Amino acid sequence: MNFTDTSVNDINAIMNEAWNAFHAYRKLSLKQRADFMRTIAVELENCGDALIQVAMKETNLPEARLRGERARTVFQLNSYAQACEEGTWLEARIDTANPNKVPPKPDIRKMMVPLGPVVVFGASNFPFAYSTAGGDTACAFAAGCPVIIKCHPAHAETSTIVADAIIKAATKCNMPKGIFAHVYGTSFDVGKTLVMHPHTKAVGFTGSYIGGKQLFDWANQRKEPIPVFAEMGSINPVFLLPEKLNSSSKDIASMYAGSITLGVGQFCTNPGLIIGVESEALHTFIHDLGKAIQQTAPGPMLHPGIVKAYKEKKGNALLQEEVHLVAESEIEVKENEGLPAIATASGKAFLNNPVLHQEVFGPYSLVIRCKDIDEMTEVAKHLEGQLTSTLMATDNDVLNNDELVEAVKNICGRFILNGVPTGVEVCLSMHHGGPFPATTDSRFTSVGADGIKRFARPIAFQNWSNSLLPDELKNENPLGIWRTINNLLTKEQVN
Repeated sequence: MNFTDTSVNDINAIMNEAWNAFHAYRKLSLKQRADFMRTIAVELENCGDALIQVAMKETNLPEARLRGERARTVFQLNSYAQACEEGTWLEARIDTANPNKVPPKPDIRKMMVPLGPVVVFGASNFPFAYSTAGGDTACAFAAGCPVIIKCHPAHAETSTIVADAIIKAATKCNMPKGIFAHVYGTSFDVGKTLVMHPHTKAVGFTGSYIGGKQLFDWANQRKEPIPVFAEMGSINPVFLLPEKLNSSSKDIASMYAGSITLGVGQFCTNPGLIIGVESEALHTFIHDLGKAIQQTAPGPMLHPGIVKAYKEKKGNALLQEEVHLVAESEIEVKENEGLPAIATASGKAFLNNPVLHQEVFGPYSLVIRCKDIDEMTEVAKHLEGQLTSTLMATDNDVLNNDELVEAVKNICGRFILNGVPTGVEVCLSMHHGGPFPATTDSRFTSVGADGIKRFARPIAFQNWSNSLLPDELKNENPLGIWRTINNLLTKEQVN
C-alpha cells in the first residue's frame, strides 16, 4: 500500500469539513455520541484476525500482546462511552437566583462544552490503545469533538484499517460528514500544518519529548494558542528504601528484571532509574538484577528507528564518567532486537550529569548508589517531572523518611508503593500524566474517562429561561445526570 503524505490543500479541506461537522456533532445528545463510540468498538472487533496479522507485521509486537491491546481499546471505547452518557465529566453546576440578596443574586448554571476539532498523533508503541481509535480519539468523541488522526508512519496500514472501521461506524450512525479524518505524513510539515490550522482547537500526542515539545511550541506560536496534551515519556524512578531492601532484595530484583524488559522496554512507564543507599543489600540487589538480565532474551523492537535510537542513547549513557555496565543479556542478539542491559553510577555522578536523567527507551535501567538517605532525597529533588515514581518500602521506611516521600510526590503523576510502574489500569482513579517534561499539562490524564475533560471548556449561562437552557442544565434534569445544585451534589430537579 502507498501512504503518500497528505497535501496542505487536502488538510485544509479536511479541517474545513471537521469545523462544519463540529457544529452539527456538538448538538447531538450524549447518547448519540456514546452509541457512535460503541459502534466503533464493534467495528474494531469485526476487523478480526486480519488486523492483528497486519499489526504484527508492522510493529514486531507478538500476537497475544496485540490481542490484549485491541481488547483494551474496545474497553476504552465502551467505558468512555458510558462515562459520556452518564455526564459526570460535564461538571454541571447550578446556583439558583436569590432576589432578596443585596445586590440580587442571578441564576447561574455552568457546564463543559466541546472545544472543536482535535488532532491526534498516533503513538509508535501502542498501535491500537494510543493511536487511531485509542484513548485520545475516544475522549474527543465523547466530549463532542471531531477527530483528525495523524497516523504513525511505523504502522500506517494498521492505522488505515482502524480508520476504515471508524468511518464505517460513522456511516452506520449517521454522523455528520467530517466527523473523522485520517492523515498520512512522514514530514514535519504535515504535523505543523495540522497544529497551526485555525480550525484545530486541541492536540493529543503520545511519543518523544522532542516531538511533543515541538507540537507544544507550534501551538503556542499561533494567533490563537491551543492546548496540547502531550505525553512525552518518563524514566519512572524507583526508590529502594533500606528496611524493605534488607528483607526483600532478591524478590525486588526479580520483579524489576521483568518490568525493565517487559515488551522489550518499550513502555512509557518503563523503570529506567533505580535509586538505593550503599549497603550489602543494595549490592546483592544489583548482583541479582544483573544475573536476571543476563538470562533475559533480547526481543525485536518496534522498528529500526527505535533500535537505532536505543543503541545510541544506551551507548551514550554508558560512556558517561562513573557509569559502569553491570550486565547485558548473554543471549545472542539479532538484527532489530534490543539487548537488555543494567548499569550503575554513584549518587554524586547522577547529580552532576544531566545526561543520566534522560530516558533511554528500551530494556535498560540505571541503578544509582547513594551514600545515604540525604543524598537519595537530593536525587529526588533534582529529578524532572515523571509519569510515575515508586517506593519499595515498609511502613516504617515511609514514616521515617517524610522529606524523601514529599520530594518524590512532587515530581510524579502516579505514586506507587511496592509494585512496578508498567501496566496502566483504565479506570477513573488512574492518572496517566505528570509534571513537565513527562506531559505538557499535569492536571489531565490520558487514561481513564477523566481524559474527556481535556477536550472541553466551561461555559456559564446567566439568567437564561429554563426552556432555552441545554438539557444538561434544565430544572427537570431530563438526562438524569449528577449535578451540583446550590452546593449539593444530586440528581434531583431544581425546585
